[in-house]
Amino acid sequence: MSQKTQTAATAQRFDVFVVEDYKDKSGEEKASWLRVGIAFPHKDGKGFNAELRAVPVSGKLVLRLHEAASEEA
Repeated sequence: MSQKTQTAATAQRFDVFVVEDYKDKSGEEKASWLRVGIAFPHKDGKGFNAELRAVPVSGKLVLRLHEAASEEA
């Protein structure tokens, strides 16, 4: 990660995911979430900087507010 990203990591951040729907062996609908990057809001609140490690084939990305892992996990 760049120095700029490491500094921003203490601020609000979003995890970037590729989500793919599928059916399991019993036919139940499921979703597979793969984290492919992180995003940080601009200071003016009008956009985001995203750092991606992969690009989805579908072109669809999901940004979710980052939640720190609990100590129980």
